[in-house]
Amino acid sequence: MTALRVVQWATGTIGSRSLRAVVEHPGLDLAGVYVHSPDKAGRDAGELYGPGTGVVTGVTVTQDIEDVVELGADCVLYMPLLCDLDEVCRLLESGANVVTTRGEFHHPPSMDPVVRERVEVACERGGTSIHSTGSSPGFITEAVPLVLTSIARRVDRLTIDEYANLSQRPSPELLFEVMGFGSAPAAFDQGRLSHARESFGPSLRLVADALSLPLDSLEADGELATARRRVRIAAGELAAGTVAAQRLTVTGLHAGRPLLRFRATWYCTTDLDPAWDLHDTGWHVSVEGDAPLEVGLRLPVPLDRMAAVSPSYTANRAVNAVPFVCAAEPGIRTTLDLPQITAVLGRGGGSGKG
Repeated sequence: MTALRVVQWATGTIGSRSLRAVVEHPGLDLAGVYVHSPDKAGRDAGELYGPGTGVVTGVTVTQDIEDVVELGADCVLYMPLLCDLDEVCRLLESGANVVTTRGEFHHPPSMDPVVRERVEVACERGGTSIHSTGSSPGFITEAVPLVLTSIARRVDRLTIDEYANLSQRPSPELLFEVMGFGSAPAAFDQGRLSHARESFGPSLRLVADALSLPLDSLEADGELATARRRVRIAAGELAAGTVAAQRLTVTGLHAGRPLLRFRATWYCTTDLDPAWDLHDTGWHVSVEGDAPLEVGLRLPVPLDRMAAVSPSYTANRAVNAVPFVCAAEPGIRTTLDLPQITAVLGRGGGSGKG
């Protein structure tokens, strides 16, 4: 089959890993790369592939969206820090399908109606599709729950726990300044609760809709735990009594009762006050109902290598979704609209709309 021509949009932590996956994929051809940094523009995309690899792609990196449009690519892997609706609609109208790790398109019914209509019109004009995915939200909040509940006839509650041990993450700015570790405990920031609800709520609504148990509402709350004693981590030092763990919980209610719950727990030490039940970095999914399940998914990676390996979990699912999105009917396509995403690891390919 003819390989699909793909553009990588943005080359940050996730985008760089996605770029590498596209280059190595047997059914995809790298058609172009869009970047935001002037120092990257004009270079061969292989220079962004990885330090010291010596890869030459023959693809010149650009900062001009019109350069991307003129390529006539089958798909754009859209992975910026912020979603620009003008960019997205321009790409879709031009005939390029979009797979994105941005979370704005997981559940069309809960999107702003004006935004949804604009995107759907762009898809109709271009004969294209757009799909949001990744590891979390995406894989763990949609694909896994839908598989686990496929053997149930009654679900009383489903809980997704995400754990991240950050003790060996050498990122003081992220941990201390952005996330607030090492600070005095205070009321949980309402902005972060709102962000969590907006990030994971659409996935919970999607799963609930699939189960014909639509959610009435979403709630978000947070908890903090402090270090019992002074502790040294890769990013610096945590004083006793300062924030050493935090937990964000988003709960979807059906008929006034909790039905679906996503709970993210990030911690820098296991010696906490109060003591929390902690797991290794990874996920744990609990299904309560007539076919109860307890499923653990551990990321078997040394903590000092986690930052280098973890981007693959998000980038790879997006890359693997490209053939399915290109083959889908035009519109905003969710996990429910697409077949199960299957990775093509050997020789193969895919075909776009046509």
